[in-house]
Amino acid sequence: MTSTTQRAELQNKIWKIANDVRGSVDGWDFKQFVLGALFYRFISENFTNYIEGGDDSVKYATFSDDVVSPAAKDDAVKTKGYFIYPSQLFANVAKTANTNPNLNTDLKAIFDAIESSANGYPSEPAIKGLFADFDTTSTRLGNTVENKNSRLASVLKGVEELNFGDFEDNKIDLFGDAYEFLISNYAANAGKSGGEFFTPQHVSKLIAQLAMHKQDKVNKIYDPAAGSGSLLLQAKKHFDNHIIEEGFFGQEVNHTTYNLARMNMFLHNINYDKFNIALGDTLRNPMYSTL
Repeated sequence: MTSTTQRAELQNKIWKIANDVRGSVDGWDFKQFVLGALFYRFISENFTNYIEGGDDSVKYATFSDDVVSPAAKDDAVKTKGYFIYPSQLFANVAKTANTNPNLNTDLKAIFDAIESSANGYPSEPAIKGLFADFDTTSTRLGNTVENKNSRLASVLKGVEELNFGDFEDNKIDLFGDAYEFLISNYAANAGKSGGEFFTPQHVSKLIAQLAMHKQDKVNKIYDPAAGSGSLLLQAKKHFDNHIIEEGFFGQEVNHTTYNLARMNMFLHNINYDKFNIALGDTLRNPMYSTL
């Protein structure tokens, strides 16, 4: 599948989910729920792949939570940066989404648990607040629990149907593309922008290629206006067969895109100890002036 085909498929399916499900929810707000569900699905699949280790006979989603030992959890958090119990996986939650009367509060508890699993570990700064924009108890989803659950179930089911194979093999920046597409479709009507637009990916790719031309190793890669992390990801793709010694650094002033950049790092298997994305205004308060 080419990048053009993949991007068109993504946009068509994302737009269908957003348009069919959101109802009276402002599109500008609703995009957060679509993106949150996307991230939840893929971080669940990523963690499942890690646990199963390529063994087709192991089906982590079928395990009981109580078979997970404290030692196994500790080891997983040290390696992956977070932990997800089998019952908390996207696949298991989506399976019963249409009939779960506590869906919105269950999701909140799951997101809180995933984030808190990193508490006290080196990965805590990388994980903390990742689901902040996916507020499943928000009145923006509806005035009653039933309304909230109905919309959340529809979003989960819509995202469940998306089929893009292994996200690491995607020729596009899945989340950056989804976010940019949703914003561009809603911004004009919402009258909002806030600088929430991204460098086109072909430009990011060219910049990455120019920056690392004829280099066989790089100490650090840094983007002072990281956005969704597109430039950092292009650098990774361009330099996959070489050495990036100390990893990926970036700073982003917008809280939502800051979270998106951190999500993107995880989703492209850049481990928590290989990236550091800071929240803040680089011009007024540069976090990495000594890099």
